[in-house]
Amino acid sequence: MPGEAHTGTAMEDLSSTCESPLLAKPDSNNLAEDGSTDLKGRPVRRSLTGGWTASLLIIGIEIAERLAYYGIASNLVTYLTNVMHQTTVAAAKNVNVWAGTASMLPLFGAFVADSYLGRYWTIFSSSIVYLLGLSLLTLSASLTSFRPSPCDTTSYTCPEALGFQVGFFFFSLYLVALGQGGHKPCLQAFGADQFDDRDPEERKHKSSFFNWWYFGMSSGLVVSISVLMYIQENVGWGLGFGIPTMAMAIALSVFMCGTRLYRHKLPGASPFTGIAQVFVACILKWNVPVPSQGENNIYVIQEEQLLKGEKNRELLPTNQLSLDRNEKTPSGKGLWIGRYAPCHDSNEHFLVASTIHTIWYIRCFHNDRTARVLL
Repeated sequence: MPGEAHTGTAMEDLSSTCESPLLAKPDSNNLAEDGSTDLKGRPVRRSLTGGWTASLLIIGIEIAERLAYYGIASNLVTYLTNVMHQTTVAAAKNVNVWAGTASMLPLFGAFVADSYLGRYWTIFSSSIVYLLGLSLLTLSASLTSFRPSPCDTTSYTCPEALGFQVGFFFFSLYLVALGQGGHKPCLQAFGADQFDDRDPEERKHKSSFFNWWYFGMSSGLVVSISVLMYIQENVGWGLGFGIPTMAMAIALSVFMCGTRLYRHKLPGASPFTGIAQVFVACILKWNVPVPSQGENNIYVIQEEQLLKGEKNRELLPTNQLSLDRNEKTPSGKGLWIGRYAPCHDSNEHFLVASTIHTIWYIRCFHNDRTARVLL
């Protein structure tokens, strides 16, 4: 009946109008195309996450971190000689050992971030350690019980620091080095993660991000070696160490406030395990015959996998940096080192090499038309 048809149409229109937008599927065109996720591993939208808002918060904590680190390192020899009453030789030795340790710890921080915690949680946990070290360092410089008595100007004698005073100070100092080891390898990379390389507009912003990043880092350095050094030598060491502590606490609070804005790259497996597997597989499978199917079995990465937020960050098929089928390797057999994006092109190319990522894989070519993937 015409009336029933009209009623049915009206009900359908009403149903579509009242449908909650929260139940609608997210627009795949608005999703980050580089595999970025939120903290729970769900795909994120470009319009709601990342960009300059998130990256500026990360630059802020970098400024505070550089202010704190150089505020301590730049004047550490003076503190050890004037306050802790160490000789110049002993103070220089202790500073060099501490600086060398601080320079090596980012290797450990990068391993933890890439393999287990991810960049966000590594930054957060290292910030807590950093803040704890700064707080204890400020306490050591402020309370008389945690530092030796001043030198006697009449007899020109300086009492040596007690064992617990030295231990407490260096324990605080190495906590700062440990926190710096988590910050240094993660902050800049985490800031760059907030821009999608596959979006032309965000790719331009990413280039500008690195300029502002180094500007912020240099600003923190300039303030630390000028203003903080003056305060430490002319006002007091407690205040000179307390200002970086307060700056780090404020920066960490601001950083945490932007948690919902950040884009994340989920951590993968241990890189050392993957590297060992490559060489073991290369030895064990060197003489294994190539399957008759050959290149037809090469796996093709689908773009939908990245939109779903796959844990492994793979590269999409591309014709760049590829090995032509007609190009023979030396003696028809050899090694090609690099990270590969497996792809299959029926025209000219079948494998793509890229060194964008840090972990390199080894693949063996047995002739000019087929490749055997070792992993």
